[in-house]
Amino acid sequence: MCQKRAIFKPMSTEQREDLKRRCGGSWKLVLRYLQAGEACCRREKSQAIAGPGHSIAVTSTGVVYSFGSNNSGQLGHGTTEEEWRPQPIRTLQGIRIIQAAAGAGRTMLISDSGQVYAFGKDSFGEAEYGGQGSKMVTTPQLVESLKNIFVVQAAIGNFFTAVLSREGRVYTFSWGSDGRLGHHTDQSDVEPHPLLGALEDIPVVQIAAGYCYLLCLACQPSGMSVYSVGCGLGGKLGHGSRTDEKYPRLIEQFQLLNLQPVVVAAGAWHAAVVGRDGRVCTWGWGRYGCLGHGNEECESAPKVVEALSNVKAVHVATGDYTTFVVSDDGDVYSFGCGESASLGHNAGIDEQGNRHANVLSPELVTSLKQINERVVQISLTNSIYWNAHTFALTESGKLYAFGAGDKGQLGIELVANQTERGNPERVDIDLG
Repeated sequence: MCQKRAIFKPMSTEQREDLKRRCGGSWKLVLRYLQAGEACCRREKSQAIAGPGHSIAVTSTGVVYSFGSNNSGQLGHGTTEEEWRPQPIRTLQGIRIIQAAAGAGRTMLISDSGQVYAFGKDSFGEAEYGGQGSKMVTTPQLVESLKNIFVVQAAIGNFFTAVLSREGRVYTFSWGSDGRLGHHTDQSDVEPHPLLGALEDIPVVQIAAGYCYLLCLACQPSGMSVYSVGCGLGGKLGHGSRTDEKYPRLIEQFQLLNLQPVVVAAGAWHAAVVGRDGRVCTWGWGRYGCLGHGNEECESAPKVVEALSNVKAVHVATGDYTTFVVSDDGDVYSFGCGESASLGHNAGIDEQGNRHANVLSPELVTSLKQINERVVQISLTNSIYWNAHTFALTESGKLYAFGAGDKGQLGIELVANQTERGNPERVDIDLG
């Protein structure tokens, strides 16, 4: 059964035995690890990424489209011109891409053979704040330092990038000064460093990066667990405190809640997890109601969203003070900051004269129900420097967009003085 899995097939006997050892010495546990990775990362399937000002869409056949802001060449078309029409990245012809990550002014793509391509800004630090990086790359370039690592997922946080190998090892670039991610390096460091500490011998199935922190969904013989590392501001590491962690630390609250995490999402300042039983937990900075607990208070440890107790969740996505939950029947709920219409409720003007009201408890996104198609994935902007936009991907591969579109990031032409769309609109690409 392991041999039927896409990432296991090309492994050598030696690599397979190494993976077996990491998974606890049994093929049954290897299979569980492989299945867990497929379930949360949507590997080998289509996906859409709502990046900060630009967007990436990957079809089920591995073709990549990009559109939106392009001041650093982050669209990969060889230019720095903005583009609202989704355009295929032509230099990738013949290369099958299975996963994408988008950060402020940069993009990373991963092929089915585990190679990583990057373009846009090539440095961190001031680059995050709209300034220029040291160098711009306008077409996809192979990341040489990762050539000997078979990568299956990438996550871009502020000041650092993390990648996950086929064997479940996590590597990070940059943001290692003061040992912040378990190593001491400067911002321009382009060498991947293995994430040291508790996860060195535990296979990770999914990584998620937020503002200066990283979450790792790990697969252990005893079940699934979540580790966090980085900046603890706002309680977003989930350990009941606001202290930083230089090495990955187990979030113990899930054992107390008797919850087996299966999907993890890292927003800029808050995080969320879906349990195997369909429960949703959120924690971190509660501003604008992004935790869904009916208030704006911070939670420094995972807390079950009681308002979703009648919903069996299968997917969760987090942004800058916003959260989306997808149920097993394809319904979508959202809560948090209502700015730039990215929640999909399009409430118009509230009593205070604010154009988009904040939502403190989960609300059904009725505009997505009207498209009469099951939604399987949501992606939303996870940056504190950009107006947010949101993508909803349906089972058949149709893509709908709403929220901010001032840079063409919706993939929809806006007329006259429009800068956003409040209702989901179909993007003219088929990802199925």
